[in-house]
Amino acid sequence: MKWPLLFKINYYKLARLKKNSTMKKIIFVLLVISFSGLLPAQSGNNKETVKKDAKEYVVLLTDLTFKQKVFDYVKNKDWKYEGTIPCIVDFYADWCGPCRRVSPILEEIAKDYSGKLIVYKVNTDKEQILSSSLGIQSLPTILFIPVTGKPQVIMGAYPKEELLKLVNSILKK
Repeated sequence: MKWPLLFKINYYKLARLKKNSTMKKIIFVLLVISFSGLLPAQSGNNKETVKKDAKEYVVLLTDLTFKQKVFDYVKNKDWKYEGTIPCIVDFYADWCGPCRRVSPILEEIAKDYSGKLIVYKVNTDKEQILSSSLGIQSLPTILFIPVTGKPQVIMGAYPKEELLKLVNSILKK
């Protein structure tokens, strides 16, 4: 009588092991298939599929990076631009409607004038010390800064044509 009972228990364990190994194989195959589908999309080797978004041409500034790249208002009392090519500095806030209307225009300008002009953005909610030090009171406030000379300041949302006129004027200086 012990023989059939032992046989049944061993058969039961054998069937369970077969199920587990089959399940492991299925899971392994599914994982391989899912990861193989992701790998080509993540590789940066295919230059045709990599397109730069216009937002990638815009540089966000903090108080520290503003002092390094644009103007150190602590050390210098007179205006002295720290950069080597002209720039635009957009003081904005996420909640500001006119700022959101101007933002895509500035991103497009940054992309079109890449290498000739740098577009910086400063979030006035996060950089309150910088904003108050420069006297920024209305949004958006946009500085057009030539390499030499004083910056031009506009406040409010302007159409693309007006912004391009100002861009061309600072590129001539």
